[in-house]
Amino acid sequence: MSSATSPPILLPISNSNSNSESQPPIATPAFRAFINHLSESLRHGLSQRRPWTELADRSAFSKPDSFSDAALRIRKNYSYFRVNYLSVIALTLAFSLLSHPFSLLVLLGLLSSWLFLYLFRPSDQPLVLFGRTFSEKETLGLLTVTSIFVIFLTTVGSLLISALLVGVGVVCVHGAFRVPEDLFLDQQENPASGFLSFLSGAATNAAVAAARV
Repeated sequence: MSSATSPPILLPISNSNSNSESQPPIATPAFRAFINHLSESLRHGLSQRRPWTELADRSAFSKPDSFSDAALRIRKNYSYFRVNYLSVIALTLAFSLLSHPFSLLVLLGLLSSWLFLYLFRPSDQPLVLFGRTFSEKETLGLLTVTSIFVIFLTTVGSLLISALLVGVGVVCVHGAFRVPEDLFLDQQENPASGFLSFLSGAATNAAVAAARV
């Protein structure tokens, strides 16, 4: 009788989320969603670039009459060639980093630290380094201090600033000498939906995907 009245033995129920929680950050749905939306938005932004032959049309170059005329040309040309100009700046940064492999590796390591140690790390898995457990605030503070040190106190920061200044200088020179009268400036898209909007869109979609996990 005692065996008949004894309560049944309950077997553990496997949680479907346990597998996703044990996955590395690079294999989580949030990270995959971030990469997918990033690549889609990047392709969409690049599809809106103007023809490079139009950018390099020699017949459309002339010396500006004054500084105000040059500033007006830069503003109009940037509104029209925005994606092309940002691509030039990005290529300048990429060339500078590729010519300095150590700085490139340091920057990639810093970016990977933010992605895998903070942004896409499961919230129920604290960061453990050298046998010490770090809280969310401690992790954020450690990454922030490391970023400040790498960007402002090493050659990486000077390299990025120099490359950015060179790229912006090339864009400003082209925009000042390119006559914009032949450009269809009245058909421009909203600047908020331009080439750089993929960052906010991809991050938002990644946050939504992470909330659903």
